[in-house]
Amino acid sequence: MQSAFWMPFTANRQFRKAPRLLARAEGMHYWTAEGRQVLDGVAGLWCVNAGHCRPKIVEAVKRQVATMDFAPTFQMGHPIAFEFAERLARIAPQGFSRVFFTNSGSESVDTALKIALAYHRAKGEGQRFRLIGRERGYHGVNFGGTSVGGILANRKSFGPGVAGVDHIRHTHDPARNAFSRGQPAHGAEFADDLERLCALHDPSTIAAVIVEPVAGSAGVLVPPKGYLERLREICTRHGILLIFDEVITGFGRLGKAFGSQHFGVMPDVFTSAKGITNGTVPMGAVFVKDAIYDAFMQGPDGIELFHGYTYSGHPLACAAGIATLDTYEEEGLLTRAASLDRTWEDAAHALRDARHVIDIRNCGLVAGIELEPRPGAPGARGHEAFLKAFEAGVLIRATRDILALSPPLIIEKAQIARLFGCVREVLKAVE
Repeated sequence: MQSAFWMPFTANRQFRKAPRLLARAEGMHYWTAEGRQVLDGVAGLWCVNAGHCRPKIVEAVKRQVATMDFAPTFQMGHPIAFEFAERLARIAPQGFSRVFFTNSGSESVDTALKIALAYHRAKGEGQRFRLIGRERGYHGVNFGGTSVGGILANRKSFGPGVAGVDHIRHTHDPARNAFSRGQPAHGAEFADDLERLCALHDPSTIAAVIVEPVAGSAGVLVPPKGYLERLREICTRHGILLIFDEVITGFGRLGKAFGSQHFGVMPDVFTSAKGITNGTVPMGAVFVKDAIYDAFMQGPDGIELFHGYTYSGHPLACAAGIATLDTYEEEGLLTRAASLDRTWEDAAHALRDARHVIDIRNCGLVAGIELEPRPGAPGARGHEAFLKAFEAGVLIRATRDILALSPPLIIEKAQIARLFGCVREVLKAVE
């Protein structure tokens, strides 16, 4: 195998010894270069919510690239970007009618953090510079997202990161919440850790708190009942902006358009990406409350926010996004997870007696199956399960010893049974 491609989040030397190459995709499946069919149990990388190579999306991108391949959005515009933003605002929670386009979840997070800092400055509270993340949080890999993130491996090689960042405790509490179905019963009090940081730093110095409604990359950590509500109340009382990272929970993953709607807790800003274009063209977006946008419009004429990207609102991405929203609407995919969640939950928790399993967590069409680590080799058991599942024709994701499942929202009940059945058989063979 040629080695010019430095692969991301990959053990490159190991991969080259035994490559796993995907050559084609359609619907719920990939095909390898050898022609072997693989059931996609992770929606590509949490992003292909409508399934692969959907005709409406493919045709929209073809038409757009033949019409206009690129147009700048610095002091210029093109109609399709405005159309897509309006379409997104229609499915967003009430009061979120402003959308800032980015190119990825990582860029969405950094944009949201910068908007939060600039907002406070625009309001005359420039002393609010602190950003609060959460242990085990994942917010992409740019410097802002890495700094507020709380996964050790993503942070340890890159120095101190952005100054003025602190973290609240994570909510994972297996002693009380193991094998919870949906939101765990215990742990709302973990939100009170924000009060500890307010007492330590002075709340008037804190600009924003960022959390994932459901932490995906950390291994599907579902918020305890009352936790997000308590976090919202603390932020409101202290004038702190609450940012939800909805890169994974957006676009139907939990049975509503966005996770905030599923949990009934509204942030001030939320990020998105992945499912926004069904993974077809890279794109992200940041949604802000109208009052935040309006605060930027009160100053003198001129550029209100000195921030943006060459590819913000890229024509191809907007075309893919509009066609994606059409597909979601026509097939009811933004709410389909709600009709499958009991089947999904039962299939996941049926693995409770499977070999090596020590916890199972689920919410919407997401499940995390935690395995007991192999003595002296944390992560090895999860990686072996990932490899064996791929050999058996099913794609899953392993975060150390946690298996994460998040299939396209078009999955059928028979495919749910096959997905979890494969995991059971794989765990029998894993040492």
